[in-house]
Amino acid sequence: MEDYLKGLNESQFDAVTSLEGPLMVLAGAGSGKTRVLTMRIAHLITNGVDPFNILALTFTNKAAKEMKERIAKVVGQSNARSLWMGTFHSVFARILRGEAHYLGYPSNFTIYDQQDALNVIKKVLKDMNIDADLYKPKKVQSRISTYKNNLITVKAYFNNPELLEADEKANMKFIGQIYQRYVEQCYKNGSMDFDDLLLKTNELLTRFPEVLAKYQDRFRYILVDEYQDTNHSQYLIVKALASKFENICVVGDDAQSIYSFRGANIYNILNFKKDYPDAITVALEQNYRSTQNIVNAANVVIAKNLQQFKKNVFSENEEGEKIKVYRSLSDADEANFVAGNIWESRNRDQRKYSDFAILYRTNSQTRAFEDALRRKNIPYKVYGGLSFYQRKEVKDLIAYLRLLVNENDSEALMRIINYPVRGIGETTQNKLVVFADAQNISVSKVLANLPMYAPQLGLNNGILNKLNDFWSMIKAFQVLLKTETAYNVAMEVAKRSGLIKFLKDDQTPEGISRVENVQELMNSMQGFIEEQMQLEDGDPSLPNFLENIALSADTQDKNNDEDMVSLMTIHLSKGLEFPVVHLVGLEENLFPSFMSSATREDLEEERRLFYVALTRAEKQAFFSYAVSRFQWGKITDAEPSRFLSEIDDEYIEFVNPAIEKRFINNSGVRSNIFDEHPSEMRSFKKVEKKSIERSDSSKPVAEPKKLRPVSTAKIVNPSGASSQDIEVGDKVRHDRFGVGEVTFLDGTDPQNIKAKVVFQHEGEKNLILKYAKLTKI
Repeated sequence: MEDYLKGLNESQFDAVTSLEGPLMVLAGAGSGKTRVLTMRIAHLITNGVDPFNILALTFTNKAAKEMKERIAKVVGQSNARSLWMGTFHSVFARILRGEAHYLGYPSNFTIYDQQDALNVIKKVLKDMNIDADLYKPKKVQSRISTYKNNLITVKAYFNNPELLEADEKANMKFIGQIYQRYVEQCYKNGSMDFDDLLLKTNELLTRFPEVLAKYQDRFRYILVDEYQDTNHSQYLIVKALASKFENICVVGDDAQSIYSFRGANIYNILNFKKDYPDAITVALEQNYRSTQNIVNAANVVIAKNLQQFKKNVFSENEEGEKIKVYRSLSDADEANFVAGNIWESRNRDQRKYSDFAILYRTNSQTRAFEDALRRKNIPYKVYGGLSFYQRKEVKDLIAYLRLLVNENDSEALMRIINYPVRGIGETTQNKLVVFADAQNISVSKVLANLPMYAPQLGLNNGILNKLNDFWSMIKAFQVLLKTETAYNVAMEVAKRSGLIKFLKDDQTPEGISRVENVQELMNSMQGFIEEQMQLEDGDPSLPNFLENIALSADTQDKNNDEDMVSLMTIHLSKGLEFPVVHLVGLEENLFPSFMSSATREDLEEERRLFYVALTRAEKQAFFSYAVSRFQWGKITDAEPSRFLSEIDDEYIEFVNPAIEKRFINNSGVRSNIFDEHPSEMRSFKKVEKKSIERSDSSKPVAEPKKLRPVSTAKIVNPSGASSQDIEVGDKVRHDRFGVGEVTFLDGTDPQNIKAKVVFQHEGEKNLILKYAKLTKI
């Protein structure tokens, strides 16, 4: 036996050595699929197949590079370099370079990236005199991309009455003309965008049989990684190229198909046997990454999906710890638990920060976790995006608020003077800045005295009116700040400035994400105000909120250490692994997302996403959810994700006892009402059964010897009437600070009693009991 075949398990060996004919390798999470792919290619070359006749397609350059390096160690650098191996786009670009003349393109055609293509679309809109506010360039770009990936050319578009009618109803009746002009412009420029690399390859192979025959003869052995992520266009190209020899090997896992929003079609892998009836199927079922407990828990969840190949994924690693579930009172409580748990685990288990990952469904969720990690000086990195307070839409709204607090803040002023667009262009802005500098005054001083400075500015009446309207709006916000809370003012700013409407008009995934980020900033502000009102020396003012943000952002910017906690969406985590994973926000309408649970197909993809998240964990997995969250500044009840109830009791344990939900009265303060919430118990019955056996701590600990029944817990009434229930030495729970112990009480008047509480993760706090939402435990 060749050395490179040693160490393969039976299934891996079969996948590597079955060289002829169609083969589907179903590779469960952590089952060594990369090793199988690379060894299979090495085995082909070792058995006399010319590397020039092998085509291997991947989804990332990183995967292609890693595989080539492994192959070179077996068959040598020269053979490895002769392989046609790379991403779909890079390989098809290489084919098109050699055959571009068939399509009327030069061989040195330019490949436009996303920004280049967007610039062309903007130019087309301008040339056609189409309002970019109605036809947002990124939305147009997304629509054109969808057409191309579904092989809908301009001609096919205009011949499709259903598409024409749908775009008419969506107030996008000119999209066809825009699409046509965009294609013409790219052709004129001798350029292709990323989607063209697939579309034009399909066109090339369909229209020119001699070209198809040439590449069929060259690529006698084809291998495709992550086949479940292929879209319709990629599927057709691969099928055409493989149709002569049918030596095609696809590797993938239907249970990890999570990219339908990008056009991935799970049926490509599910229907592989229909395309190739003689295909052999090999299942790689041994997970080498995770503990038995994690693998078993993931299996019972994914088994609920109907659209799948049944597999028996198993692990021979240690049994491992049960998955810990933390039931939090709020998003802040959840974030504090995660940060505290990471800090303690690092010290207790001698781990590095890079051993930990926090996975979430949407990018807007990072805010609470970033705040909690910064408070404990835990370095972190947000992957796939900027840190929360560095995101443009967040900085835009903060700039408005900074200007209200300090109208001489010229940086903030110039950032938002024409955002959203209000007709105060760059020329006007430059004149204002130059004039203000010449007079040695701030731009705000100029705006506040426009009638006096107007003759010297040389601006027409139309521009002067726009400047005056803008400054009048800012002054009105400042007046409002004297009587309203910071949150109410910020909401008024977001609405009256047009910021929210501008963001909501963009219905692309990116646009929706930006709205969620603004909402999360508002939630952050309301949470900050509530927290400050409960502290003896609290300051809920807007300047204090902005100062906290500035200091937090500054702290994180100084973290250059590579040893950092990873924060990322579950989609980004695919293919990665971490010793410890925190999967957060496990609530209905958050995960599964409210936008992805309308059909069984959508819900099954969300379940696959859950499966991917759980199988990133090697040693430990923590789940957490909140029973209440802020939404646009209002506390709303949340229910545990259905995925939690799909895991058998034997694989999970609860860190803390059940927490009673509390209603919100009209003032926004929680009232003293207990509620069993049957609806929650129905959807997640095991919570009550198992949780009362656990300590209500913010960390996994051994079962305490003495634990008061949950039913005896008391909530301090906001009126202060029940403040006498709190005594020194009591263990209490706070929905933002977590669990703590009362060490000192001061005062006799129920309205003014103050308590010093030492919290496990947040340290010492001096609280006013009248406002503090404490639960005795």
